[in-house]
Amino acid sequence: MGFNGGEMAAEVERVFVGAGCNRIVNNVSWGACDLLSFGTQNAVAIFCPKTAQIVTTLPGHNAYVNCTQWLPNSKFAFKAKNLERHYLLSGDADGTILLWELSLVDNKWRNVLQVPETHKKGVTCISAIMVSDSDAMFASSSSDGVVSVWEIVLPSVSGGECKLSCLDTIFVGRKPMVALSLVELPGQNGHLALAMGGLDNKIHIYSGERIGKFVHACELKGHTDWIRSLDFSLPLHENNETYTLLVSSSQDKGIRIWKMASLQANNTTEENTLSSYIKGPIFLSGSFSYQISLESLLIGHEDWVYSVEWQPPQSSSAQGFECYQPQIILSASMDKTMMIWQPEKTSGIWMNMVTVGELSHCALGFYSGSWSPSGSSILAHGYGGSFHHWRNVGTDFDDWKPQKVPSGHFASVSDISWARDGAYLLSVSHDQTSRVFTTWCGEEGEAWHEIARPQVHGHDINCVTVIRGNGNHRFVSGADEKVARVFEATLSFLNTLSHANPHKSKQAYDLPSNMQILGANMSALGLSQKPIYVQASAESKERNNSEGIDTLETIPEAVPVALTEAPIEEQLAWHTLWPESHKLYGHGNELFSLCSDYEGKLVASSCKAQSASVADIWLWEIGSWKAVGRLHSHTLTVTQLEFSHDNAYLLSVSRDRNFSIFAIKHTETEEIEHGLVIRQEAHKRIIWACSWNPFAHQFATGSRDKTVKIWELENGSSVKLLTTLPTFKSSVTALSWLGIDTQKNHGLLAIGMESGLIEVWSIISNGKSENSGVNASPFVRFDPYMCHVSSVHRLRWRSAEKSGDSSKVQLASCGDDHCVRIFQVLV
Repeated sequence: MGFNGGEMAAEVERVFVGAGCNRIVNNVSWGACDLLSFGTQNAVAIFCPKTAQIVTTLPGHNAYVNCTQWLPNSKFAFKAKNLERHYLLSGDADGTILLWELSLVDNKWRNVLQVPETHKKGVTCISAIMVSDSDAMFASSSSDGVVSVWEIVLPSVSGGECKLSCLDTIFVGRKPMVALSLVELPGQNGHLALAMGGLDNKIHIYSGERIGKFVHACELKGHTDWIRSLDFSLPLHENNETYTLLVSSSQDKGIRIWKMASLQANNTTEENTLSSYIKGPIFLSGSFSYQISLESLLIGHEDWVYSVEWQPPQSSSAQGFECYQPQIILSASMDKTMMIWQPEKTSGIWMNMVTVGELSHCALGFYSGSWSPSGSSILAHGYGGSFHHWRNVGTDFDDWKPQKVPSGHFASVSDISWARDGAYLLSVSHDQTSRVFTTWCGEEGEAWHEIARPQVHGHDINCVTVIRGNGNHRFVSGADEKVARVFEATLSFLNTLSHANPHKSKQAYDLPSNMQILGANMSALGLSQKPIYVQASAESKERNNSEGIDTLETIPEAVPVALTEAPIEEQLAWHTLWPESHKLYGHGNELFSLCSDYEGKLVASSCKAQSASVADIWLWEIGSWKAVGRLHSHTLTVTQLEFSHDNAYLLSVSRDRNFSIFAIKHTETEEIEHGLVIRQEAHKRIIWACSWNPFAHQFATGSRDKTVKIWELENGSSVKLLTTLPTFKSSVTALSWLGIDTQKNHGLLAIGMESGLIEVWSIISNGKSENSGVNASPFVRFDPYMCHVSSVHRLRWRSAEKSGDSSKVQLASCGDDHCVRIFQVLV
């Protein structure tokens, strides 16, 4: 973890990762090891359904991760009881496919190999089967109209080589395939069938051997729109007949089940007459011929069916070799429901036995549905990057109950801000939401969860600052619009917060004793949020029942309640909004950065700017929310603002490669005086980040020129460059300075880069003597498997100074890879 050599090594632990799922079909895979994989921007994230936490993210892709596939996945869990190593395939929007290895003994991941040149465009689907414990086959399809079939020989020892060979490359023409499924043909070893479906509304069956080419066997017509998902069952045995079933789903809202049965080998030559073809097409593979016929058509979904999957087989004998394939199908659709289908006991007609779904109006349907290896849990991922997990808790009858899942943003996370005393972390994102994360004390101990979504907006949110000082919790956020908006916490949020951490006493914040605001409702355009008052919530229930349906506002009323356990998506999406209390008008362009002082008196804001006239920094007085100052200095966008810890100065850095320092004074008549102290060109390229030393008037600036410089403000009038850190490998995009020891003026500077990596440097400055210098040394470099996989946007220590007795400090970060991360650093 630490630097090699003589420097001190520090321990860094991953405390929390919050991320949403890429909104693409085939993105999620449930492994036989009972872990789930999904893509979040360019990272492959792994989450554990038992703890509802993201365990790790895997760096390696340079484009959006489109699909992931476990080897073995839940379908082959019955064969994987004693495996020590599990493998994972991931494909991205550039056509790259990577193979990862997870060693269950020490929980270590490694990137085994990159599949050699396969696809010119994005990978749309990966389907894999385990032929034996050490042998697997997979097929991948891509938008370039090519389907490739590969064989992998897995190593018998840990850390061994994987042997990969390409069996065949099938060119399917101008209409690419988006769904694949592989199966071993019943009755003979080594013969395979590959089903593929896509934009031409037909299912194509190819047959081949494990060593040879695949030939086009037949095509199945019936669907009237794009085919979205295909899945073969494992062989079924009935009346001395062995057959396999193929289920297909389509954008025509229908699901079809096809039966592939082997005909007796001896009668194929004579009786290939017309009558035998009425049931369906026949194809030869090896010494057997197979007939495919339509078994059933399942109608029930009201929108595109994006995913169908057979329930994983359960091993029926003691050895676990013979498996029993249940005739149960899970389907997931854009109509916001998942359905479980199985044949009725008496008639054998396929019926919809269970329907689960999201009733919140803002969920725009499900992209995929997956079974757990045991068949007792199902999981969907939705349009809002969210997961939805149900578990069958009934003993004698089915009783599906929603479970906790990890959650997070599904677009770039632009800013984060800690509440006072680090009670919670607030993040904002280009997915147009703000989210509150905090520790929740449950039965399994403390874990981080998302507990509220205070702002759900109609514009991408670029910046946020939580207001310090007494009074109710408030924050200011700035989006791709010219107004900043002020939000205030609700009674239901304050009660939820005290449920989350019952042992933390209600701090004396002068919280208003007669809180009247229970929650907030969204307006019709999704731009402002109106308060719901405590006494009004009872009246609205009555009014709702009597009102006509045909009103313009189709947005349902929120039902704000204090949550007593970590919430699921349905509660978060709608019922945890905060009301907007003020709008701050003044800027001429979209807001870009915000900060507040340490007493809770001032907020500073800046906007995107191409000229000096728009690049002013505005000062707002907290409480009255009047504009109390416009600071002129920069000529282009101000990228970050920060008040010094004694609130005497405001530091700003800009795209114009300058930093500026303004003196801020509060006069006796409560007015604000401000003046430019100095403006100086500091770097060769854009300055992205700045941070003050909590103990002194020293500050750091970080730039696209890959350098970090430490400066000191002397006598409140001039600035001296103390030191420049050695050049980094990537642009510096985020900085945060933590005070460790005020006597020695010792601090830690966290540095985040465009590559996603994070380093912490130890900075000790030798006080006020003439030859005052700065001793800067690397303290710890975070493991790449812990870091972001693309640009870090913001770093924030949980508190500005380390508390005396504690040896651990927490650092939060957010980035382009949709992730909010929290680390614990041992000091």
